[in-house]
Amino acid sequence: MDIKKMLENDRVKPYLLKARYGIEKEGQRVDLSGKLTKTDHPKSISTRDEHPFIKRDFSETQMELITPVTETLDELFNYLAAIHDVAYRSMGDNEMLWPLSMPPELPEKEEDIVIAKLNNPENVQYRQSLSNSYGRRKQMISGIHFNFEFGDELIQALFNLQSEIKDYQQFKTEIYLKTTRNYLHYQWLITYLYGASPSSEKNFFEEDSLNEPVRSIRNSKYGYTNHSDVQVLHSSLEKYVSDISLMVKRGLLVEEKEFYSAVRLRGGQHVSDLKCHGVRYIELRNIDINPFEKNGISYEQAEFLHLFLIYLLWKDEGNHRDEWVKAGNFYNDLVALEHPLEHTQFEGDAKNIIDEMEHLAEFLDLTVSDTLFINLRQMLMDPSKTLAGRLYKDSEKDSQGQVATSIAKENYEKSWDKPYQLTGFTDMELSTQNLMFDAIQQGIQVEILDRQDQFLKLQLKDHVEFVKNGNMTSKDSYVSTLIMENKTVTKKILHQHGFRVPNGEEYNDIDYALRSYDLFSSKPFVVKPKTTNYGLGISIFKEGANYEDYLKAITLAFKEDSSILVEEFLNGTEYRFFVLNDKVCAVLSRVPANIKGDGKHTIEELVMQKNRDPLRGRDHRTPLESIQLGELENLMLKGQGYRMDSIPKNDEIVYLRENSNISTGGDSIDVTDQIPDDYKKIAVDAVSELGAKICGIDLIIENTEVPAANKNTYGIIEANFNPSMYMHIYPYKGESRRLTMHIIHYLFPELLQSQSNYGYHYKNTDLQCYAVE
Repeated sequence: MDIKKMLENDRVKPYLLKARYGIEKEGQRVDLSGKLTKTDHPKSISTRDEHPFIKRDFSETQMELITPVTETLDELFNYLAAIHDVAYRSMGDNEMLWPLSMPPELPEKEEDIVIAKLNNPENVQYRQSLSNSYGRRKQMISGIHFNFEFGDELIQALFNLQSEIKDYQQFKTEIYLKTTRNYLHYQWLITYLYGASPSSEKNFFEEDSLNEPVRSIRNSKYGYTNHSDVQVLHSSLEKYVSDISLMVKRGLLVEEKEFYSAVRLRGGQHVSDLKCHGVRYIELRNIDINPFEKNGISYEQAEFLHLFLIYLLWKDEGNHRDEWVKAGNFYNDLVALEHPLEHTQFEGDAKNIIDEMEHLAEFLDLTVSDTLFINLRQMLMDPSKTLAGRLYKDSEKDSQGQVATSIAKENYEKSWDKPYQLTGFTDMELSTQNLMFDAIQQGIQVEILDRQDQFLKLQLKDHVEFVKNGNMTSKDSYVSTLIMENKTVTKKILHQHGFRVPNGEEYNDIDYALRSYDLFSSKPFVVKPKTTNYGLGISIFKEGANYEDYLKAITLAFKEDSSILVEEFLNGTEYRFFVLNDKVCAVLSRVPANIKGDGKHTIEELVMQKNRDPLRGRDHRTPLESIQLGELENLMLKGQGYRMDSIPKNDEIVYLRENSNISTGGDSIDVTDQIPDDYKKIAVDAVSELGAKICGIDLIIENTEVPAANKNTYGIIEANFNPSMYMHIYPYKGESRRLTMHIIHYLFPELLQSQSNYGYHYKNTDLQCYAVE
């Protein structure tokens, strides 16, 4: 087959960059001083052996982070970043991930390296056998596995251009075999560019096996390799499968997965499955952890690997396939053991490869980063710019261990800088980010169906749930959502069932609303849109209002909706009750947007100061919203005799809003434990009458010490079908209530059972819900 000619065909070119990706990244848990931790795998991460995102590798301290399969590199790195966030924030407060492939200082006694405490005895036994064969120290080496699958459209287009191979599966296998053989021959280029394990830390080598720094211990004969008597050929799929099976039969490998090639052919659970299903994708296993990237591999590296694999498919291979691969293994060991600052002995070949790759990219119209080939040539001309060279240079001032510890601390601080966000998905609504965090932590597969619309698919084994905006689920009927969306309908239903709601009128016409001014002008009243959320367009007048202000309020409300409500103002404190499945899980007291005077600064300046709080931001990406200075705020200030340039007295509290929504700059205060059960029962019963299972219901309570059964002690002003959760998780003051975890357990009750079976428990008390009789 003339693959070169086929790749140049116009029917193939559109599919060349179509691919599927996955990353598996191992890393050791260390304390803040860079010492290997002595703690068990974090209990907040589901301890199931089959966790899809976060597992234990060989040792109890060795985390393996696994991305789902993605269709784009952008999506791949979003998930990789998010899973790192979950891992960091699930570990102990003083734990971090070691940023090197070579482990930190190991215990003097090898038996003090703790094998992973897995639930399946067979998995533990397998690790014990590896310990017996290679020693525990070598098993502590970590790295990156890059899983790659050419797009089906590409393989199909190539298949259609030839007639030699009639079977599509066989053709696909031949594509991967050629790519694999070439990869194994040229693997030394990966070691030169991205090798990053120059030295070992204390107690890795039992003797001084390697005294001088090198490019990559991990990819050398001293690293993660099989014994020399393990021989597997790649000349054909049949030979590959039979050789691995023979190695296992002879006892040279304990299991098939013990074969440590730089490339592994994948197509099923077992190597024998390749006979039936062929090669589906390949796993590149010779990539050191990049210490200069928080997540261990850069986007540019992944981009290079994709282009490199296309190049290897295009590139002719040697006539003697087995010798071609064997030579590549020999070359790789030479490069791996070169000094990090030494020009590689294959520099001429490397230059030709990079030139050919660039020419191929241009000829095939492949879009790559502008800096890719610039950086590749810089690394080739100056070895100090390779990963190994950079790490070695940095380690000349301090030891490699000190450099790694410093890098790990930086990564640790970045992961905890904004703990309310999920890196990779910070453009999404905050409650959705928190739900995704919990789902990943609990081992639930997360697929984003519509990123802009916050629409997720969650899957645990065969159990699938669809979630929109964090808590809109199949548990609530469509009609219950419509009821809560319509404030008029909500009020009527609640009133019919004996709950107190504010009196008022609904208006669909601005002129009609204005003609009703005299009905409300001399008493406390509220103007608000009929269906919108987040407190938009709401105006509150505690002492009535003049016609000009009434007109402004009506106009603002109609900007948000075609129908508005004007209703009586109820005295008291506003509380948000979060009700889930007939239980109150959280209660917030919400304080309207405000500033505290200092006798020096204007109201506008004080607002700017308060908005500098890192917890404040815009569009629900932070726990608290920035205080705005719009028409409603000016209207509120005017009613108090202030302007934006007024200077409040020292310690004077000035409110900029009457409504207390967090989304309009209010402060959230958790009072869950302080609210009596009789008021919680009011909330639960009201939500039940609305036919809802998930609801944020707002009550005005004048005095919580007065029994709820007394007359006019409360009023229900609103029911929300998609209540924000982040303000309960990260309140301005008070205890955190992890409502997203409640949602997870509500949707997947089997999780609680499995966690109970494994002795899993929460160390925090923020997962208590209050059932009321």
